[in-house]
Amino acid sequence: MPAGPSPAVAADPYGAAHDAARALAAATGVERHDVVVVLGSGWAGAADALADPGSTPVEVDVTDLPGFVPVVAEGHVGRVRSTALGGLRVLTFLGRTHLYEGRGAAQVVHAVRTAAAAGCRLAVLTNANGSLRPEWGTGTGVVLRDHLNLADATPLVGPRFVDLTDAWSPHWRRRALAAGPDLVEGVYAMLRGPHYETVAEALMLRTLGADVVGMSTVPEAIAAREAGMELLGLSVVTTVEATGEVIDGEEVVRVAAAAATRMGGVIATVLTGATDLTPAGSTAGRESTP
Repeated sequence: MPAGPSPAVAADPYGAAHDAARALAAATGVERHDVVVVLGSGWAGAADALADPGSTPVEVDVTDLPGFVPVVAEGHVGRVRSTALGGLRVLTFLGRTHLYEGRGAAQVVHAVRTAAAAGCRLAVLTNANGSLRPEWGTGTGVVLRDHLNLADATPLVGPRFVDLTDAWSPHWRRRALAAGPDLVEGVYAMLRGPHYETVAEALMLRTLGADVVGMSTVPEAIAAREAGMELLGLSVVTTVEATGEVIDGEEVVRVAAAAATRMGGVIATVLTGATDLTPAGSTAGRESTP
């Protein structure tokens, strides 16, 4: 598979996002959405919780939308689902493109920019992580409090100055912690990958203030804040770092998949009754990046 972004994203990433949003509206029959959820490695099972009982989800292959490329990472699915949940319209991407695929940051954030163009005001970004805290064992759910961008990448080009001081919304973090009392809060460090880090690197990350580490999420967070969306990050510990034990990529996906249903329920609880989000169909206060 050739590297590099799709021609549409390479030529005009914001225009490609608006084109994809129009195609998404036509394919789903839903003019605007309220929330986008991006599911990480092994998280696809969480999607089933993000719909009202008895409602009918609509799914679309992402490659049927302008600017999207095939999803290739293990534990990711190249589909996007539109659902009704508690009076909101939720757009769920069952997989993502990663920076390590070599397609560039603009391609990595194309789904989030498409969601912004589709009207979403909240982005829920999920992933699998390696824990840098030995007391946070596999299966632990983590609410992202902050992040370290150690991937030397941003989707922003030119004088687009985005304040990330409070990128991860305290309001939505509180809602998540109330919905999942067993969750913990932590700082997520992103490395480019696709290799896993050494023991020395894991210890370095802990010294820098990170609690967990992974290979995604941060570029999407930057793009979401650029578009004016609020952010909630949820992560699942799939391995404990700095132990000297070999990290198995297939086991990472299995552990995340085992926690996906529980974490999907947390997202559903957070979103259900969230009256502070503008209802679907309203255009009041909903502006996306031009």
